[in-house]
Amino acid sequence: MKLVRIQPEAIVLGQPLPHALRTEDGSLLASKGYVIRNRPELDMLHEKRAIFIELPSAISRAAGARLNALLNQDTTLGEIAESDLAELKPLRSSSVPERDDRIDWQSMQLRANWVLRDVNSPEAMLRLRQLQHDLSRQVLRHPDASLLALIHLSATDTELYSATHALLVSTMCMLAARDVLGWDEEHQHILGNAALTMNFAMTEMQDQLAKQKQPPSSEQKEVIDQHAEVSVQLLQQLGVTDSRWLDAVFHHHSAPSGPLKGRDIQLQMARLIQRADVFSARLAPRAARAGMTTPSALQAAYFDEKRQVDEAGAALVKVVGIYPPGSFVRLVNNEVAVVVKRGANTTTPKVAVLVNKAGIPTGEPIVRLTGLSDYRISASLPQGDVKVHFDLNRMLLLV
Repeated sequence: MKLVRIQPEAIVLGQPLPHALRTEDGSLLASKGYVIRNRPELDMLHEKRAIFIELPSAISRAAGARLNALLNQDTTLGEIAESDLAELKPLRSSSVPERDDRIDWQSMQLRANWVLRDVNSPEAMLRLRQLQHDLSRQVLRHPDASLLALIHLSATDTELYSATHALLVSTMCMLAARDVLGWDEEHQHILGNAALTMNFAMTEMQDQLAKQKQPPSSEQKEVIDQHAEVSVQLLQQLGVTDSRWLDAVFHHHSAPSGPLKGRDIQLQMARLIQRADVFSARLAPRAARAGMTTPSALQAAYFDEKRQVDEAGAALVKVVGIYPPGSFVRLVNNEVAVVVKRGANTTTPKVAVLVNKAGIPTGEPIVRLTGLSDYRISASLPQGDVKVHFDLNRMLLLV
């Protein structure tokens, strides 16, 4: 893969991208055809990241020189795509696989934060639909990578709590609907939309609550009590008319426990969202408390309000596993690792060792298959107990 750096000014706002945008390590920032609507959205993508476009690996020196000349002349991507550089057009045959389309999840965090906060923009609905489209594409194509990124970010990043929370809940719900409950694509998509927008009315306040040590004020409690109803009103103002989506948001705190079968589909959706909401909230650290271990957070979702097994919670646990991607574990040989991929069953995931048995960081992660007796998991570890940091994008390459 050949990447060429561009300046943000080469991107035409409001027009479909003629090339995918990537980071320097190849992670996807925005797919070909995506529309960047305004300067703040472009700045969000560009923040702390240089932007590159991908070209075929084998192009002539003359074509490369011509491209550099165009870029130096502040030519836009659209003008480059329409130029006579035929050698720059992708040359693929049916036998050549498409480039990995996995995204930069930290950019997705920033984008979700922008979309969920900017609810009064005339383009809010379009941006929301594009966000959910890109999220569902990633989740259903790369489920382990999506879980690894979002569970890790939920447990370690407190700055974008509400956006990360919404992304994780939506991801878990869509996977449970597809892989455990066998729902069709339409209902998976509606469920993902409802989960992503369940807290539409209190995104900013959720971030504030995650950072404050004191209990919610009376004014904050009032917003919390009314947020489901107000979120529905905001969605209706944006043009959402699907009663399943709206009812799932409205009931996402009030759907009762019990069997899913026989309920209206929107109430099944609401219950799935409610249990995934419990898991994600317990996992994330707050200023007032540390986050739970992943198994403890899953247990909170698995049992209902009466300490009985909850069918929706059980579906979520089944799809992510006892040790889901992004969680930390200790192995029987005393190595410390992060889970990177679900295994053949819920207790035997693929892991990457970060700290060896002598307690020394490995520098480079070492892959272990925990189905082997020498590398079985002996315990789950709280995120705060693991002091070794790793590059998320590099870790995702092991999935």
